[in-house]
Amino acid sequence: MAPAGTLWTTDYQAKGKIIKAVAALAGVEITLPANYEHMVDNKKSEFLSKFPHGKIPAWESTNGFKLFEGVVIARYLAGLAPNSGLLGGTAEDGALIDQWVHVTEAEIDSFTDLIRGICVGVYPYNKATHTGLADRQIRTLNTLEAHLATRTFFVGERITLADLVVAGVIQKAVGVTVDAALRAKLPNTIRHLETIVNQPKLKAVFGETTFVEKAIQFTPPAKEKKEAKPAAPAAPKAEKKPKAKAADDDDEEPLVPEDPKAKNPLDDLPKSTFNLEDWKRAYSNKETRGAGGAIEWFYENFDHEGFSVWRVDFKYNDELTQTFMSSNQIGGFFNRLEASRKYIFGSVGVLGTSGNSVIAGTIICRGQDAVPVVNVAPDYESYSYTKLDVKNNAEDKAFFEAALAWDLEIDGKKWVDGKNLK
Repeated sequence: MAPAGTLWTTDYQAKGKIIKAVAALAGVEITLPANYEHMVDNKKSEFLSKFPHGKIPAWESTNGFKLFEGVVIARYLAGLAPNSGLLGGTAEDGALIDQWVHVTEAEIDSFTDLIRGICVGVYPYNKATHTGLADRQIRTLNTLEAHLATRTFFVGERITLADLVVAGVIQKAVGVTVDAALRAKLPNTIRHLETIVNQPKLKAVFGETTFVEKAIQFTPPAKEKKEAKPAAPAAPKAEKKPKAKAADDDDEEPLVPEDPKAKNPLDDLPKSTFNLEDWKRAYSNKETRGAGGAIEWFYENFDHEGFSVWRVDFKYNDELTQTFMSSNQIGGFFNRLEASRKYIFGSVGVLGTSGNSVIAGTIICRGQDAVPVVNVAPDYESYSYTKLDVKNNAEDKAFFEAALAWDLEIDGKKWVDGKNLK
């Protein structure tokens, strides 16, 4: 069969997975553009001339017919293979499929995105809003759960578009908002998810499902501690005679000793010649570039065995709106890394303009793996981490230095604002 057209998406995009799943079951061959880079290629004039809204998923048929919006493309591809049964066999089936698709998109998927957005700082956090969104999502999940109590599939006795959309949306949600405690109350919904994503033709499309133990939460920024003024010396108190202790008085010491704090495995790494606190002082007090500057100090003192350098990129740049909000998001992320402050330095910024921006930068971490350092932040998986070779790779070195100097530029997007983690 000749390819039906080209699909622009990413490997992690749930809507893209749904479209690919439809194509797999409908027997429709699709092609993917080579080397597509999201938030770069979809901002170029070539892409925008076809899809002025600049969104993915986007579709272009071999005859030049173009579409954007995920479920719309999925429904179109299902219609190319009417015998697949993906759109049902009757008008009533079609209406029921649309019903489940609509409620799942509107009241589960949109709330997953909004909850993640307010927890990671894309939107201002409000606890009442968070609770309301979560409650509405749970209400809809309970509706799905009740419907599946006596059914394998949503409409009829075989897989339809409704099942593929629900599976794609739930697979995303169980990695963000639908945690272990909530999943325990949704056995039919989780059974349905596993049934769909493990279909022989769909396993490669949906990939592995990530289940979070605890739903994403907002961590408020740490408050700055004000330096306390020295207190005046207290007047000496008159010595008191010891009082006889009543039989039922509490002991001064707790009956059960507190658990000792868990030792961080990073503390067991071999001693390094690079002192991260000295670097933070050098970066703060010296000019970043130039002779005798912070960058020169870094290369003279850095320990490539004991520390590593990483590029950091926000995964969901298409959700960013105002640049000042993106800058606040970086600050919130750094605040949530407080527990790892002694193991990390960061310089991350927002590049571009409102509505067309990215978050990127660099971090220096103790050890050779970033995850043990950054996983103290509940939203660390919203960012990707790419190790940089600042010793031998000129491109990596240039990126690192530009992120430190706050003059980083990515695909024409210039540094607007940034934050340091010191």
